[in-house]
Amino acid sequence: MATIYNTATSLDGFLATPDHSLQWLFDVPGADDEEGGIGDFLDGVGALAMGSSTYEWVVEHESLLERPETWTAWYGDRPCWVFTTRDLPVVVGADIRFTRAPVEQAHAEMVAAAGDRDVWLMGGGDLAGQLADRGLLDRVTVTIAPVTLGAGAPLLPRDIRSDRLTLRSVERRGPFAELTYDVAAPA
Repeated sequence: MATIYNTATSLDGFLATPDHSLQWLFDVPGADDEEGGIGDFLDGVGALAMGSSTYEWVVEHESLLERPETWTAWYGDRPCWVFTTRDLPVVVGADIRFTRAPVEQAHAEMVAAAGDRDVWLMGGGDLAGQLADRGLLDRVTVTIAPVTLGAGAPLLPRDIRSDRLTLRSVERRGPFAELTYDVAAPA
């Protein structure tokens, strides 16, 4: 069981544009063809987590308020923690748990819910950073897209040095490069 930050980033290290859009990722030719590995990854996931900006974008982009069955088609019945300080729309039928709790408390709940499977941190570089700061982030898998954005939401806005990161794998996925690092707790 691990807590894994698995996300896509632009070549210059941004998750989203300044207006929080992820459309740039879906505009990469061949992006849809590279979704194949996500099914295998999801098989090992027992709980999800994301920040509020990621959640809002997914809800809007996938029209989840109008088509809530899309959530279940993608994520099944896995519980999802959304870290937020605001009231957000609820996707009917999805096990979404909005939280304002400290990350340590919410992480313990996610790990318990995941059982012997992984916790997938879908997005929010700052949320990933908060988990890393507390030694709760075990792995980072970054799929680098052949795009530069110049500005936006940073991949992981923390100072994490090489003594905490161990390269686990490098893979080519069509036009993308996927890097996976194990993350050690801070000293």
